[in-house]
Amino acid sequence: MAIADVPRGAAQPSPEECVRQFGIDRPGLVRSNLSPAALYEEIVRRGEAIVADGGAINARTGQHTGRSPADKFVVREPDSYDHIWWGPVNNPLEPGRFDALRRRMLAYLDGRQLYVQDLFAGADPRYRIGVRVVCEYAWHSLFARNLLLRPSHAELADFTADWTIISAPHFQADPARDGVRSSTVIALSFAQRTILIGGTEYAGEIKKSVFTVLNYLLPRQGVMSMHCSANVGANDYDVALFFGLSGTGKTTLSADPARRLVGDDEHGWSDQGVFNFEGGCYAKAIRLSPTYEPEIYAATRRFGTVLENVVVDPRTREADLDDESLTENTRAAYPVDFIPGAVIPPVVGHPRAIFFLAADAFGTLPPIARLTPEQAMYYFLSGYTAQVAGTERGLGPEPKAIFSACFAHPFLPLHATVYAELLGAKMARHHVRCYLVNTGWSGGPYGVGSRMPISLTRELVRAALDGRLGRAAARQEPFFGLHVPTTCPGVPPGQLDPRQTWPDKAAYDVQARRLAGMFVANFEQFGDVSESIRRAGPIA
Repeated sequence: MAIADVPRGAAQPSPEECVRQFGIDRPGLVRSNLSPAALYEEIVRRGEAIVADGGAINARTGQHTGRSPADKFVVREPDSYDHIWWGPVNNPLEPGRFDALRRRMLAYLDGRQLYVQDLFAGADPRYRIGVRVVCEYAWHSLFARNLLLRPSHAELADFTADWTIISAPHFQADPARDGVRSSTVIALSFAQRTILIGGTEYAGEIKKSVFTVLNYLLPRQGVMSMHCSANVGANDYDVALFFGLSGTGKTTLSADPARRLVGDDEHGWSDQGVFNFEGGCYAKAIRLSPTYEPEIYAATRRFGTVLENVVVDPRTREADLDDESLTENTRAAYPVDFIPGAVIPPVVGHPRAIFFLAADAFGTLPPIARLTPEQAMYYFLSGYTAQVAGTERGLGPEPKAIFSACFAHPFLPLHATVYAELLGAKMARHHVRCYLVNTGWSGGPYGVGSRMPISLTRELVRAALDGRLGRAAARQEPFFGLHVPTTCPGVPPGQLDPRQTWPDKAAYDVQARRLAGMFVANFEQFGDVSESIRRAGPIA
């Protein structure tokens, strides 16, 4: 079969050698480290996706419009077994099953056209790893190139793949033969430094698999790995971190026109400071506003961006970011430098403040509250947000509380307390302030109250960063024990007290006690935490 002619350094193996080294004996045409323009040609030629008005590629991901956490497996291996937090998100897979699955996937890829990208994860060279991503789809290759860090030509010449990802969306696992749950599989071997992804077209599995690897490697080197966005002010030590689950505002709040973006999703915190794991952003695209998210909105209309499951007019090719008929989880994947003023390389100092974001659909949490060090550990381990009917199929009219340890449970190979202890130690060492921010509802629960305006949340975050909230008086509310500021310049006082925004104060009390009880019940899983942290939770 023909092999694509692509420029490469003298020390770099050919594209065919890349895949042969991994075990694909008879590869078809192999395209290695193609540029976005060349990948566009492949994507369109193969009919994988269309070009939307403005230049972005728009792809559909079929039945999987989000991750498949129940289909993620970690191989039981001697060197890693005692460290893994085995359970629902780290399902064990026997080594023999993994080897057989790997052979079947590679046999499936024999003779097929493949796309290889050699990339880095971790902007700090002291901690970065080389990741070779082998894709069945050209648009997945562009996605990987956008989301991870792109080596220079000189770095490509000496590139070493520490890890290899094989993405084969049309490969179907066999539960009976492979020991997995369904035809979809994400299988990770720390011994072989290999990730197999099959049976899903959702490209986010690629980036989150890399995040899982770094969540295993870095804490064991004293580096805190974090599911958070980050931005920085006028100097490299005016750093803010935003932890939160999908839909809570990590990407929106970090893309603040008044500050510089470091990254929107995954970061490390070493003894030297904070660094991005990635070279791109993976923003939720649903209902993006050119007024409130102008930089992200503009990125959805740029050549090089990958849109997922966005509805596009077949005649005009205009993207409708308000249309959720395919999924609420529409996405835009683009290089971080598409955001004006982004920090390149994305390495900064230690954080000044940390914000835990919760889209509280029960409408009971204050728009912002200060946290003591013990409360910070409690709410970090809790990892709370809420989902409503519009965000996930099958949900009823009532909100659903979601607790995800460390705001990242599906991506944690180590026990949650490992990350909590590391975060607590770094916060104490660097005197970092911590806040809980409600980006959800006020004046009542979902369906009754209204969503917090992004302008209000931005003002509160800015007040926390510039010290105005630190100087404001605060009261301790009775249900969660949170210290809530009573005033903030530029914010009406009535908006700071969630109870006062409810017409029916008794109904608020019932709802607050209900959510507090959910926190307490969820926290029972952390039986070995200190009593001081346990007492820092809700009073109810």
